[in-house]
Amino acid sequence: MKKLAIAGTGLALLCMVLLAGSAFGAEKKDPLAAWKPKFDPSGAEYTYILSNVSHPAIEGVAVGYHIRDKVWERSGGRLYVDFRPLGQLGGEKDVITKIKLGAVQGMLSSSVAAANVADKLGVVNLPYVVDTFDKLDTFRNTPELFDPFKNSAMSQGIMVVDITGYGTYGWATTTPVRSLDDAKKVNFRIAEAPVNTDIYKAWSLKFTVMPWHDVPQALSTGVINGLDHTPIVCNITKKFEVAKYFTRVDYAQGLFVHLMNKRWFDGLPADLQKILLETIAEESAKTRAATREQQAAQIADAKSKGIEFISLSEESRQKLIEKAAPVYDTWGEKIGDDYLKKVRTTLEN
Repeated sequence: MKKLAIAGTGLALLCMVLLAGSAFGAEKKDPLAAWKPKFDPSGAEYTYILSNVSHPAIEGVAVGYHIRDKVWERSGGRLYVDFRPLGQLGGEKDVITKIKLGAVQGMLSSSVAAANVADKLGVVNLPYVVDTFDKLDTFRNTPELFDPFKNSAMSQGIMVVDITGYGTYGWATTTPVRSLDDAKKVNFRIAEAPVNTDIYKAWSLKFTVMPWHDVPQALSTGVINGLDHTPIVCNITKKFEVAKYFTRVDYAQGLFVHLMNKRWFDGLPADLQKILLETIAEESAKTRAATREQQAAQIADAKSKGIEFISLSEESRQKLIEKAAPVYDTWGEKIGDDYLKKVRTTLEN
């Protein structure tokens, strides 16, 4: 009887574990289920693998799916854009290497990572150059500005096709930053990009270079107490659950730069080349407009949850521009002084 009781208890425990495991499995949902294609791509003649590290809840990322569906329709099912967000193909530095090799054909690269591909791509990250939605549209739609930008990585076999975005950069912090003196007390996480490092050194602010996937734990444990990012990303990825303040520094637009392997593109039939480029241009333009609306909506949502938004004074803004003088000089040499001057002059006017 004792053995039977023990066996019965063991069986009951096993059943509980199995049931718990089943419940856990049932709760685990595919985060990309809503974006699955409504067509069977298996019959496509050509496949364009397109990578991104972020979530398609961000308009500048969701564009990958819009491009996928429109290209499929226009090509009559001949070309399938296999979009892989959420870092499915690896981190940005790894994917850039894969694009150069042709193992991945395309990437919506963050602008900060894109500066590692070609120095000229760093122009959009410089402080107070392409810092507003209007300036971004002007930059994209002015051939004298955009053509040198999109051709800058050709020597590495990479085309720059277009750009989308994820909002305007500022500071999400655990304590309010109302002045530059307040900012000096914060340890900001910045992206793994040479431009950002130079900017924060010039601003004399404390910073930690950190991969994006390490941010949640570092922020919650106090390793960092500030985040250099945009309201859209901070709200959607729940960084505002820890960082309850956002200072509107508005020094740059967060961008996704659409990179493409040129050899793969050259191997496409001419009609598919035309369909792909035209679709990317159309959907990217729509997305840039949608990003303006998304930023306003995400800020309103964050405010409704108690997040305080603080505007940096014009005096502080001017100080940041003055302190960034060495950055303009250094990067002017890298990307071309004449080109940088043309970009700044055109956008200011």
